[in-house]
Amino acid sequence: MTSLSINNLVKEYEKFKLGPISFSISEGEIVGFIGRNGAGKTTTLKSIYDLVKKNSGSIQIFDKEFEDNEIELKQHIGFMLGGVDYYPKTKLKNITKVVKRFYKEWSDETYYNYLKEFSLDEEKRVQELSEGMKVKYNLTLALSHNASLFILDEPTSGLDPVSRDEVTDIFMKLTENKKNSILFSTHITEDLDKCADRIVYIRNGLIVADDNLETFKSGFLLVEGPKENIDKIKDKVIGYRESRNSFEALIKKVEKEEFGEFIIKDADLETIMVLSERGAQNA
Repeated sequence: MTSLSINNLVKEYEKFKLGPISFSISEGEIVGFIGRNGAGKTTTLKSIYDLVKKNSGSIQIFDKEFEDNEIELKQHIGFMLGGVDYYPKTKLKNITKVVKRFYKEWSDETYYNYLKEFSLDEEKRVQELSEGMKVKYNLTLALSHNASLFILDEPTSGLDPVSRDEVTDIFMKLTENKKNSILFSTHITEDLDKCADRIVYIRNGLIVADDNLETFKSGFLLVEGPKENIDKIKDKVIGYRESRNSFEALIKKVEKEEFGEFIIKDADLETIMVLSERGAQNA
């Protein structure tokens, strides 16, 4: 079954247009949603969950039209949006009392397990939490009502490396049953390298790549050479950057033979993204 299917989604603002975009997520998949700030990631996630009204397009969740079944389907979606602000003097336990009332399958056992795992004290007030602890608390709420599809905006933002590792472990455990699915936006490409099956890459409101993570990375190579030689290749590459004495440039793997005089290496996801964005800016 397809957990999420987006077809020709469009959302227009005065100075930004999202779409039309289309992509889908199958049961058991972890999909990383990447792109620079302002590319449309959060707008997409908000549109999926109907926090902003789309202009056109359709969204299906578990093969049902979301618009026609919103109340039912939201019971099965674990949603986390970055930058949510609660009243600062409220205790976490009081926020939880309000949130849990909305979910028929809320699990106190799961909730308290995550509190323990994330070292969260529900007697604390919001104003006493670090930014990382706020992220952990929002994630705890999203994970505690037996959802099958998780839509998460920057779920590892603000976390230290150990906590990020714990979160990606949780993602992999959640999808072990091959039923649960996760779509999460992130700027931290190391997290994708650890747990993502696929990436969906958005730029200026449009999808520019949607592929298996390893297949996507294997389609690119990194070219390195002395800085004085950059003029030889800068019009032939996807994007490049210079340091004090050298350059590195991104090329398609199929064009490898054209760059035989230079050092050629595999490219990691972060480098692919950075140099692709530089190339798009130059273009």
